[in-house]
Amino acid sequence: MQLEGQVIDIIYKNDINSYTVATFETSEQEETTIVGYLPFVNEGDNLKITGDIVKHPDYGEQFKIATFEKTMPTTPEALEKYLSNGSFKGVGPATAKKIVNTFGKDTINVIKLEPQKLTQIKGISKEKALEITEQFVANWEIWQIVGFLDKFGIGPQSAEGVYKKLGEGALERISENPYILVDVASKVNFEKVDRIAMEMGVEESNYKRIRSGIKYGLEKIGLYDNLIKYEQDLLRVDINNIEEAIIQMKAKEEIVLEDRPDGKEWVYSKNFYEAEKNIAEKIVGLRNADNVKRIRTLREDLRIIEDNIDIELSEKQREAIESINEHNVCIITGGPGTGKTTIIKAIIELYKKHGMKPVLCAPTGRAAKRMTETTGEDAKTLHRLLELAGMSDDTDNFNTNLLVTPIDGDIIIVDEASMIDMFLMNYLLKAIYKGTKLVLVGDTDQLPSVGPGSILKDIIDSKQVQTITLNQIFRQAAKSKIIVNAHRVNEGENFISGNVKETQIDEENIELLDDFFYINEANQEKIQQTIVSLCKGRLKKFGNYDFFSNI
Repeated sequence: MQLEGQVIDIIYKNDINSYTVATFETSEQEETTIVGYLPFVNEGDNLKITGDIVKHPDYGEQFKIATFEKTMPTTPEALEKYLSNGSFKGVGPATAKKIVNTFGKDTINVIKLEPQKLTQIKGISKEKALEITEQFVANWEIWQIVGFLDKFGIGPQSAEGVYKKLGEGALERISENPYILVDVASKVNFEKVDRIAMEMGVEESNYKRIRSGIKYGLEKIGLYDNLIKYEQDLLRVDINNIEEAIIQMKAKEEIVLEDRPDGKEWVYSKNFYEAEKNIAEKIVGLRNADNVKRIRTLREDLRIIEDNIDIELSEKQREAIESINEHNVCIITGGPGTGKTTIIKAIIELYKKHGMKPVLCAPTGRAAKRMTETTGEDAKTLHRLLELAGMSDDTDNFNTNLLVTPIDGDIIIVDEASMIDMFLMNYLLKAIYKGTKLVLVGDTDQLPSVGPGSILKDIIDSKQVQTITLNQIFRQAAKSKIIVNAHRVNEGENFISGNVKETQIDEENIELLDDFFYINEANQEKIQQTIVSLCKGRLKKFGNYDFFSNI
């Protein structure tokens, strides 16, 4: 189903992913509610949209957008609203009206091709006229990219990210080399781009194609001989073409070839190789630093802190804190309910007592917020803490030479460390001075990083860093079926179903909360419906939890 018309009112827009709910007036002057991902869309924009009518249980009929295309407004009213919708800096309703009254239906051509004519309008200087034209051209290029990328299966949300990474001239760069999308677009695989590129006339032996295929293969395979075999199947080209491309990529320092002592040759992406190498070197350097900041009155201080913040540390928790005191780098790991947060609280109080500055951080905004709530201290995302230029909290950046801001603190505590990928860990370690303590807290069985690498697990497995593993579930946490079942699953045991009311811990029967439910459903559509129902209604009734306010 296809509709043409104008966005009259934006009811809701998510600033992160551009999911939008808006009132849309069709060319037949009928109003309807449209929903979907609409980046760069403002009130007054004219759109050609495709999709289907769906019935929302709370809000009634809505038009769910599948694809969309921006069109230029034609009526004076539409032109005025388009020019004053915020897309053009310094152009408000009054100025927009003057422009349209002066140039009528030629308004768009004047803005696009003859910006000097805009100076006829009182209040528009030559500089402002050029600025309006530049903004128009940029906006239009974005929309061309959105339409172009649609055939690659790249939706508007990802298209916005592509434009931000490639900047001006993005469409031309993509047209010249479609394989650049594999590097800059999230959730776009090589096979999809390759299929479209071949339809565009790219030859199988094209170097850019083979290069992209090799980079794609290196995400899965590192052994040289195995990589060659994989690329032959993937690219369907002669082995000589692949080996020649590898030589060129090595010469351009895009990849690293390394001979291992066992006689086997390995291939690495340069950025991945450098990041891992830097992480290893930096951790060893921090670990071996001579200026360890030890607190001599640790045990006495802990007794006072226990009384002050009303906690009782277990022997394992004391061991963890003593390890942090004795080492510059330390890992605290354990499942839910094992007391990791209590340790963090004690460490904060301990170091503040001695006039030292603790710094709290986490990989994501949600994790940082939760850390702030549980400790009462300000916690930042790693991106914000490091002031990584041009990077949002959820943005990948493979530039290993990216400058970061040094961290001003005596001890850095990173929660949910299992979610840190290799690039973010590399940036973090670059920002830490020798002698600063680093404490990584996390659970290797939970929430892996979205980006490359299993950093926390790999560091633990290396046995090069002091690691304390917490395995005791504390009584309060042991009341939760969620926590109990998480540990049971990790241990290979069956989870406790909803009809079991008690479990045993430390030879004591504990009454369990009804916070765990198992829903047995195999149908995909029904699973989706159930999840939506839980988020919208049922979870709100349980503990007054609002899913949408917590995302």
